[in-house]
Amino acid sequence: MTAETTQPLILEDFLPYRLNKAAEAVSQRFASIYRDRYGLTRPEWRTLATLGQFGILTATAIGAHSSMHKTKVSRAVFTLEKRRWLSRKRDDIDRRIENLELTSAGRKAYTELANVAHIFEAELLSHLGKRGENELKAGLAALEKYYNQA
Repeated sequence: MTAETTQPLILEDFLPYRLNKAAEAVSQRFASIYRDRYGLTRPEWRTLATLGQFGILTATAIGAHSSMHKTKVSRAVFTLEKRRWLSRKRDDIDRRIENLELTSAGRKAYTELANVAHIFEAELLSHLGKRGENELKAGLAALEKYYNQA
């Protein structure tokens, strides 16, 4: 394509823009649930969900898995620890590393929110029908595979 393109870019039809808008709208809708029920921010939710999924992790591993900057993870860890939903433990081998783990209260909150998340996702996908759900998942997988190779 040349720099002399005569067709204007219609932002509302541009796939990256549409994907971003859809992702943000869905994310905001779900955020209103965990914010209203538990007073969590997005980084706190992602930290809670990541630890709930994997168990014991470092803050660096949480950031890598959830695509969050280390300062956001650090603030989320601090807040969750203050709520007594998370505990820190120095690594026995490398004392510079802190292993993070959900407390029993944190696991309880995670379990409740994971159930809410499954219900939210099922309701979201119900608008697409089974075929639309399968096509969306296949399309996302193809894009993720392509862009994670680069």
